[in-house]
Amino acid sequence: MEALDSLAPPSRFSGVTFDRVEGMLLGLAIGDALGNTSEGMIPGQRRNKYGEIRDYLPNRHIDSHAAGLPSDDTQMAFWTLEHQIESGRIDPQQLASIFATRQIFGIGSTVSAFVKSFREDAPWYEASQRSAGNGALMRIAPVLLPHLESPSLALWEDAILTAAITHNDSSSIGACVAFVGILWDLLAKAKPPSPEWWLDSYCERARQIEQNARLKAKTPDSRYEGPIWRFVNEHVRPALSEEIDARSACDRWYSGAYLLETVPSVLFILARHGQEPEEAIVRAVNDTKDNDTVGAIVGAAMGALHGRSHLPERWIAGLTGRSAHNDDGRIFELIEMAKKKWKPWLPASR
Repeated sequence: MEALDSLAPPSRFSGVTFDRVEGMLLGLAIGDALGNTSEGMIPGQRRNKYGEIRDYLPNRHIDSHAAGLPSDDTQMAFWTLEHQIESGRIDPQQLASIFATRQIFGIGSTVSAFVKSFREDAPWYEASQRSAGNGALMRIAPVLLPHLESPSLALWEDAILTAAITHNDSSSIGACVAFVGILWDLLAKAKPPSPEWWLDSYCERARQIEQNARLKAKTPDSRYEGPIWRFVNEHVRPALSEEIDARSACDRWYSGAYLLETVPSVLFILARHGQEPEEAIVRAVNDTKDNDTVGAIVGAAMGALHGRSHLPERWIAGLTGRSAHNDDGRIFELIEMAKKKWKPWLPASR
């Protein structure tokens, strides 16, 4: 845990409303569900087929009804929450066993390789993959909950361990720690931050862990090679100053499952639309390629900042609440269990 030496302890709360915490968890599930039916499509192709997506699409897995079904983003995030409710803190071997023994919808290549290795009796730290994919970042939000009442460096420890279970890579771990820090700060904010705050907050923490990692951009017109935090400074900041729309910006660096694409897309959308939770999630779902994961990450941030009460009720009501086949309502049960287990909530909380 050498990375902990460079990280400041998380700030203390005078209190946090459960509306914000519930918003963070439901925002993740909503963004995932809005995007998963059209995941992987180029934004232009998606628009040609569906128009602008602002509600759940008919899904073949529920007889073509239009409802919010989870993909791996929601599943693994809420399994992490379930594990924390049962264990209190992150036990990487136990959480790895959960990931490796349950059916994962739309499982990514990195997690698939991890599962194969873990099932062959490798311990979690040997089964983990060196990958800069977004499969850890998509599920990191619940890590905050056990630490809200007593903030300490243990928050970063749990974030690092949770990320490293499947993606033991400095860029992935740096992204997860930075996003946990962003969510932590958002829970206490009285108003939306400036556009620059999103970028500054990410780079400040990610840089300390990622340092000078050498990721290569995959877009044909980019020769970039370096860490994500530097890409944010060199490419996302200029894009924001040009005042281009989200689709044009995300097309510049592509918006797939590679963190060098996912993180810039998430930060640009949050910086441009952070005052408007519905519009931010809609842009994530419509204007990116890996739209369920970008939607889940953006949704978690918007929920943490604005709360459940500012997420469209139609989106919440339309969620099946599943974390697996036919366990409708499970994520809502887990949220209520978390509310009862950890109680740093202000008296005015829901």
